[in-house]
Formats: sequence, structure tokens, C-alpha cells
Amino acid sequence: MSEHFSVCALYKFVSLPDYRSLQQPLLEHCLSLNIKGTLLLAEEGINGTISGSAEEVQQLIDYLERDTRLCGIDYKFSEVNEKPFYRMKVKLKREIVTLGVEGIDPNKTVGQYVAPEHWNALISDPDVLVLDTRNDYEVEIGSFEGAVNPNTSSFREFPQYVADNCNPEKHRKVAMFCTGGIRCEKASSFMLEQGFEQVYHLQGGILNYLDSVPEEESLWRGDCFVFDNRVTVNHQLQEGQYDQCHACRRPITNEDKKSPHYIEGVSCDRCYAFSSDSRKARFAERQKQIALAKQRNEQHIGAPPPSRQCNKKVQ
Repeated sequence: MSEHFSVCALYKFVSLPDYRSLQQPLLEHCLSLNIKGTLLLAEEGINGTISGSAEEVQQLIDYLERDTRLCGIDYKFSEVNEKPFYRMKVKLKREIVTLGVEGIDPNKTVGQYVAPEHWNALISDPDVLVLDTRNDYEVEIGSFEGAVNPNTSSFREFPQYVADNCNPEKHRKVAMFCTGGIRCEKASSFMLEQGFEQVYHLQGGILNYLDSVPEEESLWRGDCFVFDNRVTVNHQLQEGQYDQCHACRRPITNEDKKSPHYIEGVSCDRCYAFSSDSRKARFAERQKQIALAKQRNEQHIGAPPPSRQCNKKVQ
């Protein structure tokens, strides 16, 4: 009988001036519940994805909501048959989603939320600029019909893209989306600060849309990248057909694996030329240890020193 794991993606922008003191108790509680995944804490709030049994996940939610500031966290759930994470980490960050621009606060200024059932009508309006705020490798495997790909390799590049390509006088209506809602929520706050007046974002992100809108009515095309061992999910929120290059973390297909530059766990066609020999050697050794663990019917999760589970310094 296969195991079932509940995956919970969560975030909330909320003032947490004492976020450093929350880290260790939160980590210890997650470990006591056998919860795995990663949670980020910053002065601006909490973000992350965790997994466990449905009961364990609910117990963690109950624990978080004992702090009244964390009531009303945005949660998204899905079910998987294999462990999506192998360890638990609670990290301290300057931002729970890194835009790199000071003073952007979704608690003070944020765009208009659009429910999934109203999203199709909005993005079908020819006067609306539809922006995918995710990274280029995420956009490549799936996006909304007609959406613009900013071709950014990280969210930090989004402000420069806006400066170079968007104009409040020309783009009177802007609609944005991301995987779970957090990036576009912060992006909407940024764009309002830049003078854009009508800024909209998909409430709950792509995952909420896929869960809410029937596939026959959907304007979503392709798979959605997720940040766990599933790599991607399809419109039914089931595990997609992509694997992942464990060197550069990009999604890859079976066709990609036919490249002479693809070496399992070491490189793919995208990263081979940019990876040093020492890096390839290190990844090759890691892959060797993974293979040995598999022969012993064990999971290889690497060394779990405290610094990897619970950072003491803000990065």
C-alpha cells in the first residue's frame, strides 16, 4: 500500500519584527511532527512549502495560527504518493520573495486580486498587458495563452524588465500571475509604486487556477513548475512528465536526456558549458553516492549539518 503525502504551499505578507526568535521553535515543532520542506521567515512575513501526512500538516497549521499575526495564511494543498522533500529547513531571509527593492510592502499597497473564475475574461481583454512574473525556465514549460515572458532568470530582474519595457502611460491595465500568488502580489505592489494605476494579479496563483477552472475552459497551456521533487504538475495537479537536471535545477524532458551533454546528476545541455570541471566532479561524486544508497534501498539526502537546517544569519 503506497503512502500519501499532503503538500502545502503557504505564504503571508505580515509584519514579523521578531522573526528571528520564531525560527528555532518553528523548526523544532516541524521536526517533532515529521514535517519536511522549507519555510522562509523575514520581517515581511512567511513563505514556503512543506509536506507530511494530512494530520501532521494540519497540526502545523494549527501551531502557526496560534500566533494571531499568522491567521489567514494563504494555503494551497495537493496530494502525492512519494515524499516531495527529504529534510526540514527554516531559513531567515531579508525578503520572503526576493525582489531586491527597498520599501515594497504588499501590506500597504497591493494590486487588485482576481479570482480564478474571472481571470479568463481579464486576460482576454486586448487592452490588458499580461505578465508572467516567474523565471524563464518556468515559463518555457507552461504559461497562460497570450502572456508575456519577461525572460528573467530571477525575480530580482523583474524591476529592470519593467523599467525597460513597461510604461504607465501606454500600459493602463496590467495583469500578473505566478505559481502560488506570492511573486505577483509583491510585483503588483512594486508596479503601483512605479505609477501603474490598474494592476491586477491572479489570486492564489496558477495552482489555484488549475484547481478551480475546468480544463475545457482553461487558458493555461502546458505544465506548471513546482519547487519540490514532482518538478511539474499538470492541469489535474498531478505529477507531470518532466524530470529535473540536478545540477542546474531546470526541468528536462526525455528528449533532453538524449543530448551528449546530459549526464545524470551532473549536467544537461543547458548547463554543461557553464559548469566547471571541479563542479562536475563534485556532482559526479554526489550521483555516485545516490546510486549506492539506492542499491541499499535507502534515501540519499546528503549531510544535514545544523547550518543547512537552520541558518543563524540573515542572508
